Amino acid sequence: MRTQNDRIPPLDSDVLTGRTAAVHPPTTDPLWWRSAVIYQIYVRSFADGNGDGTGDLAGVRSRLGYLRDLGIDAIWFTPWYPSPLADGGYDVADYRAIHPDFGTLAEAELLVKEALELGIRTIIDIVPNHVSSRHAWFQAALAAAPGSPERERFWFRDGTGPDGDGMPNH
Repeated sequence: MRTQNDRIPPLDSDVLTGRTAAVHPPTTDPLWWRSAVIYQIYVRSFADGNGDGTGDLAGVRSRLGYLRDLGIDAIWFTPWYPSPLADGGYDVADYRAIHPDFGTLAEAELLVKEALELGIRTIIDIVPNHVSSRHAWFQAALAAAPGSPERERFWFRDGTGPDGDGMPNH
């Protein structure tokens, strides 16, 4: 029977003495994830790099050495895209950018590069089955007529109430 301690890698003398551990490049095995140690990060609450009280990419970058020393193989970021945050960031408004509270796309690219240099892969949570009401596609669908190509991306239901102006569901 395996215990939780079976998954913790043994400490080497470098970790015990405070020296940085050797960097091991990620394997090229396409099934690397089957035995990987993956550390999930919710950027907003992980580490604040600029002192404004909100976690950000600068904060994550400042902790990459710590994460490497934990022996992780990958970081799994919960959505870090622009979002009204009505659903913890899973209500994505733009898949091609970074939420401004967290930093910039250039900072995200630097974080991914620096993590890889330390042997840490990056996984970014993608939410393909729904978007925020602020997403450009949804805004275009609202502006388009029923039956239009813009509306074909979404399910629209008639409203409730005598005039149909009530929410169709909860």
